[in-house]
Amino acid sequence: MDLKLKKQKIRYRIRKKVSGTAEKPRLSVFRSNTDLYLQLINDQDGVTISSASTKDKDIAAQSGTKTEKSKLAGAAIARKAVDLGIKKVVFDRGGNLYHGRIKAAAEGARENGLEF
Repeated sequence: MDLKLKKQKIRYRIRKKVSGTAEKPRLSVFRSNTDLYLQLINDQDGVTISSASTKDKDIAAQSGTKTEKSKLAGAAIARKAVDLGIKKVVFDRGGNLYHGRIKAAAEGARENGLEF
């Protein structure tokens, strides 16, 4: 089984159990080789509430490792969520291991007021 199909199966298995609402949206994480993208998603209406990534100008301008920038992206999405009145989210790691950049983004979000 090739890696892409294996990761897709893991993502589908997670998505069967994890769903976001307006009160408790899903914090979805997509990790590419260079960047990390975070989205707050309301699955009932099928809309993205807010997003942040390591490509955002204020984060990309920072110097540091990809892991450090991921933590800043997590903090940015948490600030946006708190401004919208969202305190609790459901974390969707997107088939990735809870390790490295994924963990750093989650910690950044937690430190800035989000509860998983």
